[in-house]
Amino acid sequence: MFFCGLDVSLRETAICIVDADGKIMKELKVASDPNAIANAIRDSGFVCEKVGLESGSTAAWLQAGLVALEFPAICIDARHAAAMLQAGLRNKSDRNDARGIAQLIRMNAYRPVWVKSERSQRLSALFTARNTLQDQLVRIENVVRGLLRCDGVRLPLGRRHFEAEVRNRVGDHGEIMATIEPLLVARAELIRQRSVFDQRIIALARRDQVCKLLMTMPGIGAHVALSFKAGIDDPGRFRRSRDVGAHFGLTPRRYSSGEVDLSGHISKMGDRHVRHMLYVAAQVTLRRDQGLWSSMKAWAMNVAKKRGLAKARIALARRIAVTLHKMWLTGEPFHWQKPGAAMA
Repeated sequence: MFFCGLDVSLRETAICIVDADGKIMKELKVASDPNAIANAIRDSGFVCEKVGLESGSTAAWLQAGLVALEFPAICIDARHAAAMLQAGLRNKSDRNDARGIAQLIRMNAYRPVWVKSERSQRLSALFTARNTLQDQLVRIENVVRGLLRCDGVRLPLGRRHFEAEVRNRVGDHGEIMATIEPLLVARAELIRQRSVFDQRIIALARRDQVCKLLMTMPGIGAHVALSFKAGIDDPGRFRRSRDVGAHFGLTPRRYSSGEVDLSGHISKMGDRHVRHMLYVAAQVTLRRDQGLWSSMKAWAMNVAKKRGLAKARIALARRIAVTLHKMWLTGEPFHWQKPGAAMA
C-alpha cells in the first residue's frame, strides 16, 4: 500500500511516494500539470491508494484532472497541513513539504477540502470580476474627492450625481479639470462594464430554479441568491443547516484555555463575498423604509432592541444563511409567518 504527496507550485510539483510504514519510496519533480503528474506516478511503478495536494489557486484544476485520469486525488486544507508540517519539519522546502503531505495522507491526519464544481467556480469568477470593477470604481471616486478637497471643493456623499457634481463645482478651472477629466472618463467606462456583469448575473438568476426559490425571501435579490448558490455548491455537504453560518464566518470567534473563555467578534472565515452579500441582505431587510414584514424581521428587530443594530445585522445575516440552505434542501419557498401563527 502506497501513498503520494504533492507540493504544488506554479511551475513545478514535488512528488513523494511512501509505503504503509512511512518509508520514502520515490521522490521527483515534474511540471504542474495533471498529465505530467499522472505519468510520473505511473512510471514510478507504485499504485497509490491516495494522492494528496494542498488547497490553492490551481488545486481544483489539478484535482479534477487527476480524478479524470482515475487517480484518487484528495485536496486537503492548506492551513491545517501547514500547522502539522511546521510541527514536524524544521526546514521548509518543496521536497520536505511533499514528504510531510505524503505522511499526513498515510496517517489520515488531514482535513479534506470541498472542491467546488466547475459551474460554481465559473460563477465565483464572475463575481470576482464584477467586484474588481466595483473596487476600482470606489478607488477612482475617492481619488477625485481627495484631489478636489485640496482645492477646497467638498463633494456630497452619494454616487448617483457624482460626475455632475464634479463638473458643476469645478466650473471653469481648466487646469483642475484637465487632471480630473481622464478619471471621470475611466469611471464612466467602469460603470458601463459593471452594468454588463449585473445584467448577466440577473439573467442567470432568473433562469435558475434554485435562485428563483431563494429569491422568495425578502431582501434576497439576484446577486445574493446566485453568490449563495456558488458558495454552497452542493447543499448536501452540510450535515446541519446551522453549520452554514459558521462556514461563512458569521459565528463568534472563541478562545478557551484554562480559566479563560473569551467570545469575540465573528471569525470571518470562508467566502468573503458571500458573507458580504448576506450582510447586505440583512441590512436591506432591517431598513425602516422596507415595507415587507416577516417573522424573521420581527426577530431581528427584537435582537436590535436588546443588543444593538450592528449585532442584529450579523445575527440576521447568519439566520438568512441558515434559512436559505434549509429552503434549498426542502424546496419550500420562504414562510412569511412561523408555521401555525395566526394571521393578523
